[in-house]
Amino acid sequence: MTETAELVIASRGSKLALWQAHWVQSEIETHFPHLTVRLNIIKTTGDKITDVALAQVGGKGLFVKEIEEALLDGRADLAVHSMKDVPSELPEGLELSATTLREDHRDAFLSVNFASIDDLPQGARVGSSSLRRQAQLLAHRPDLLIHPLRGNVDTRIQKLKDGEYDAIILAAAGVRRLGWQEQVRQYIDPALSLPAIGQGALGIETRIGDSRMAEIVAHFNHTDTADAVDAERALLARLEGGCQVPIAALATIEGDGQLHLTGLVAEVDGSHVIRRECRGPRSEARNLGIALADELLAAGGKAILDALYNPDETTGG
Repeated sequence: MTETAELVIASRGSKLALWQAHWVQSEIETHFPHLTVRLNIIKTTGDKITDVALAQVGGKGLFVKEIEEALLDGRADLAVHSMKDVPSELPEGLELSATTLREDHRDAFLSVNFASIDDLPQGARVGSSSLRRQAQLLAHRPDLLIHPLRGNVDTRIQKLKDGEYDAIILAAAGVRRLGWQEQVRQYIDPALSLPAIGQGALGIETRIGDSRMAEIVAHFNHTDTADAVDAERALLARLEGGCQVPIAALATIEGDGQLHLTGLVAEVDGSHVIRRECRGPRSEARNLGIALADELLAAGGKAILDALYNPDETTGG
């Protein structure tokens, strides 16, 4: 490996993104002490639009596009992403070189006055930025009122404390990384709320062919998490989904080396939830994801997604 004095990490500027980037920075500086690492903070489209629900913004890669541009034009050597924000298709010339050990993959229920989802009164106001969470919550509790919730983790928790919501739902991993776990009243079982693709894992993206970066970031790759996330992302790619669509998946590696994958497609209002699962060799992670996606599509998922992607065609508008 050619020694280079400086290495640049591209990151969003939110507190959570900076925590993640600083963690990677610290690990690199510890294991490669000849390197000086600095951050290049980049504001993404998703960061700039804070007053509109993500589902209304549309498009994929709202939190990564500008960061990937910095990688491609040489303003950064690597990027650190929350895997759940990374589209299933990457720009030409870039690759995910490492997937980190997964933090808690579950969704977290936070409330000032209520201990759990089932403890909420009828018509309670719940804050969530995710159609995936909305669909599954409404399937379980159709009486709840789901309202958009944007902003960083600190901002969302402050809105809860200010009484704007009876409860909010966040990714447990982000809450834990920022030290807010004491605010969590319930970690939601995936049987009730299946997580987003890649939730809890970090992805490190680099330029294809950059052997120097490949050697550095290999330190971060956790093979169990990488295989699990590969299966989830293959499912997402087959469904042509983004993070603003009610699609969910969770893969785990079992003790015998088998990969267990659960996937879900749902109507936004929770009126129809299609959930399927499969098992197979971890070496077939991507094929398992594709096969399960096909099963979801055949079971009614295609009609649900077609209506979401092409609302004018399905309504005759």
